[in-house]
Amino acid sequence: MSVGMPAITNASHAPVLLESVLVALAPRDDEVMTDATFGVGGYSRALLEAARCTVWAIDRDPDALVRAEAMVGAYRGRFGVLDGSFANMESLLARVGVSAIDGVAFDLGVSSPQLDDSARGFSFQVDGPLDMRMSRQGPTAADFVNTADETTLANVIFRYGEERNARRIARAIVRRRAERPISRTLDFAGLVAANARGKPGPQRIHPATRTFQALRIYLNDELDELRRGLAAAERLLRVGGRIVVVAFHSLEDRIVKDFLTERSGRAPRPGRHQPAVATRPATFVQPARKALRPTEVELERNPRARSARLRSAVRTSSPAWAPVGTSS
Repeated sequence: MSVGMPAITNASHAPVLLESVLVALAPRDDEVMTDATFGVGGYSRALLEAARCTVWAIDRDPDALVRAEAMVGAYRGRFGVLDGSFANMESLLARVGVSAIDGVAFDLGVSSPQLDDSARGFSFQVDGPLDMRMSRQGPTAADFVNTADETTLANVIFRYGEERNARRIARAIVRRRAERPISRTLDFAGLVAANARGKPGPQRIHPATRTFQALRIYLNDELDELRRGLAAAERLLRVGGRIVVVAFHSLEDRIVKDFLTERSGRAPRPGRHQPAVATRPATFVQPARKALRPTEVELERNPRARSARLRSAVRTSSPAWAPVGTSS
């Protein structure tokens, strides 16, 4: 199906892999689609322009909800916005009378407006409060780094940031906060960078990147939210329904890959040279097992897409898997 591409006025806000997302979702007239991570609304707009479908957008960021509300009038009767996490999409959709959907898109991680707004504390490019809360509720990143013990800090930074210098960084955090509280992004980034040195090189990421990622993922419970969201999508999708997930780092992508591998009837390989084995009846079919990456053309237009990986699948008629520990 050929679809028109919406105009993009700001490259930093361009939806990543948009054309590939539309091809995989293949929206049709009268279908019900879910944009599980509204952000700036790029996927929602593209779906609404591609077919006369209905789109329900979900987001837990108050700023994103304001942007979504501004779209309601433009697509009257075909677009709605739901306040909450995509992990709870079943109950959110049930509130508006939706019990089944034809497609769902997940665009994981932090959005461009969140990165660009220094007051949100997600970025170390400009100074701001060390916040990082997607919903603006609960403890901030500053609360965590100023109160967690050294072991907890090291475990979080290592597990969620895959940072080899996690213990050294945790020790430095504890020493610094004994002198004065840690409250600003640039100050914290400098502290981390001084204790996360690696081999220099033109492709090396900023030394604070992994630690900032770790705090954000931990604070917003992103990995468990993703697992719950994928399982909810499996239960909601009709036969023939499509799921598309765009992930930006290995922890997210590993969860998506393992979920779709299992749900496609292939258990993850127990070893490199051992074949995958069948498990329960397949609930998804994957058009391609390898993740799709951005083209060089897209990377020139939108450098933030460089780590993006897209995986998609189509729902079969098999019943959704029951959670572990329950009867199927």
